[in-house]
Amino acid sequence: MKNILLAVVILFSGSLSAQEWTPLFNGKNLKGWKKLNGNAEFKVKDGVITGVSKVNTPNTFLVTEKNYGDFILEFDFKIDEGLNSGVQFRSQSLKEYKNGKVHGYQFEIDGQWSGSVYDEERRGWLYPLTANSKALNASKNGVWNRARIEAVGNSIRTWINGVACANLWDDMTAEGFIALQVHSIGNDTKNNGKTVSWKDIRICTANVGQFQTRSDAPEINVVANSISPTEAKDGWKLLWNGKTAEGWRGAKISAFPEKGWVIENGLLKVQKSGGGESTNGGDIVTVRKYKNFILKAEFKITPGANSGIKYFVNPDLNRGEGSAIGCEFQILDDEKHPDAKLGVNGNRTVGSLYDLIPATESKKFNINDFNTATIIVMDNHVEHWLNGIKVVEYERNNQMWNALVAYSKYKNWPDFGNAAEGHILLQDHGDEVWFKNVKIKEL
Repeated sequence: MKNILLAVVILFSGSLSAQEWTPLFNGKNLKGWKKLNGNAEFKVKDGVITGVSKVNTPNTFLVTEKNYGDFILEFDFKIDEGLNSGVQFRSQSLKEYKNGKVHGYQFEIDGQWSGSVYDEERRGWLYPLTANSKALNASKNGVWNRARIEAVGNSIRTWINGVACANLWDDMTAEGFIALQVHSIGNDTKNNGKTVSWKDIRICTANVGQFQTRSDAPEINVVANSISPTEAKDGWKLLWNGKTAEGWRGAKISAFPEKGWVIENGLLKVQKSGGGESTNGGDIVTVRKYKNFILKAEFKITPGANSGIKYFVNPDLNRGEGSAIGCEFQILDDEKHPDAKLGVNGNRTVGSLYDLIPATESKKFNINDFNTATIIVMDNHVEHWLNGIKVVEYERNNQMWNALVAYSKYKNWPDFGNAAEGHILLQDHGDEVWFKNVKIKEL
């Protein structure tokens, strides 16, 4: 056991010497810290800070009096079963923001989800461990766990017990305090008096870039309409730059539509126009054609809205009324739009290959927030993913595919879905819909 613990310490510490670490906790009292927001108790004994849950009090935070920007932070934590907690970093408590509520990045401490990154009182989950299932259960309740947070520029990374957990790229807050959280338990008397503890809290703030640890956790970039250095190295490019119509045109015209589409505040918006299919500004397509690729796009819809993302699009196939022709990742409010109940076996619901293959029932979709559509094309193999869950998978250019098309609304379009390449399309279906973070990696 001693050898294993030593290996973990070496992995975390890298070339950092003892002199480069500064203790944040003196092991004796709470000098340098203050309590905010709630009334839960923090006490010190035998070199350990312990937070005690308390009924009918909001989240309580023990906050450093100093702010920190770029740093490497290490600490040990232990939590009782049934409690939720966290460690805030680059966080703030501004009177003008929700009357002083603590807000900012949080290293989550919550059973199997520990090590994920939550944005307290702001945007919610930034890096859930659904994005990195290898890190699930890296920590254990009731025993001491070793944690590490690296915040260097836009790069935020976490580890627990040597396991890489979160790998986030974000630019919202450059500095703020560090805080220990006792989460509210409401009136849950069963968990009243349970504890979460921390010890050996230390920080490095000098030359931290040279001490960053390599992480094998997948990166999530939450900076709107940007490509991180890691993404650029991996071949990702913006398909929409977040500012102009560069790279896009109308599906049936040579220029970008003069009406029906608005670019504002980093969002590409389809304007509401009565629910008609391509009757206002019309669909837009990429100037370029694409063959093998991974396409990602975030979208948000208004209640009852209909839209879609199409690929293998040939704008010349349909010059008449209606949308341009291509395979479609359906975007729809399944609850309020009647199209969800048409077609066959739900093949017009959100995430489906429209009118051909229904999305699986395990899909996750949030009508009140942005959702992520991912389309993967590798020759004749195609996949649809919705919010990190694969919802459709199929092969084209074969007898089964052609038979499927023959029983769909596309049966009269020649060789539908079998083209080697095509344009990518964002649909105007007359409902207000927003797109952002449209990016592509060619394979």
